[in-house]
Amino acid sequence: MDENEFLAERFEQHRARLRAVAYRMLGSTGEAEDAVQEAWLRLSRSDSSDVENLGGWLTTVVARVSLNMLRSRETRREDPWDADRPEPAVGSQDTVDPEHQAVLADSVGLALVVVLDTLTPAERLAFVLHDMFAVPFDEIAPIVERSTAATRQLASRARRRVQGAPAAPETDVSRQREVVEAFLAASRGGEFEALLALLDPDVVLRADSAAVLSGAAGARGAAAVADTFAGRAKAAQPALINGAAGLVWAPGGQPRVVFGFTIRQGRIAEIDILADPEQLALLDLEVLPG
Repeated sequence: MDENEFLAERFEQHRARLRAVAYRMLGSTGEAEDAVQEAWLRLSRSDSSDVENLGGWLTTVVARVSLNMLRSRETRREDPWDADRPEPAVGSQDTVDPEHQAVLADSVGLALVVVLDTLTPAERLAFVLHDMFAVPFDEIAPIVERSTAATRQLASRARRRVQGAPAAPETDVSRQREVVEAFLAASRGGEFEALLALLDPDVVLRADSAAVLSGAAGARGAAAVADTFAGRAKAAQPALINGAAGLVWAPGGQPRVVFGFTIRQGRIAEIDILADPEQLALLDLEVLPG
């Protein structure tokens, strides 16, 4: 085995953790993969012979890359939901990589990902590295260019905000299906009041850029979302999307649009419409009868 192969093998031993760190920082599997790839490129171009803790060195690189990406996102004032964020029901997964699936399906869930988006990049990095990955504050401080005490305060502020996160999404698939199929029936039948009963008062409807080009639009609030779906979705079918209950429009058996649902306390809190063909091709999709 030559030196490059040996280095690549050592890198692969840390890939799952690096991807988890990047995903928690960025909330996007695509951006997380980019950050991890950048870490590999920097490692392959560096003299790593003097690196005693390769895992720590790589984690620092991924954290710095992710921090820069977050700051760039803020500068461009991007809505992070425009980046095809992975969801419990909608998102790109490497279906042959159980560790990758675990990153997206673990106990942290979407609720925390949403809350993390309200933090500053430095707060997010301090919280993610310390509270999720047990990186000491004195190692995080140089990354965010703060003192150790100031870095501790960053994580503390982030922690207080995270503690106010919404209730965890429903994970029982049978219960998910009941709610989603009731939503589909009410939508098809134009039953506005039934839709309202199924929707959280603050429900959010989002659409990716491909769906927007096809005429979809976002909405907020139960009345607005119910009005969007009343009398529609007649061609949609129930589906399991990355193992969670959702809907799909698949004319001729070809998935064209996917509807992902986040359900909290028996009501639909979020609906995400995904129509990007490249993203659809990455979904683990099973169309169900109905």
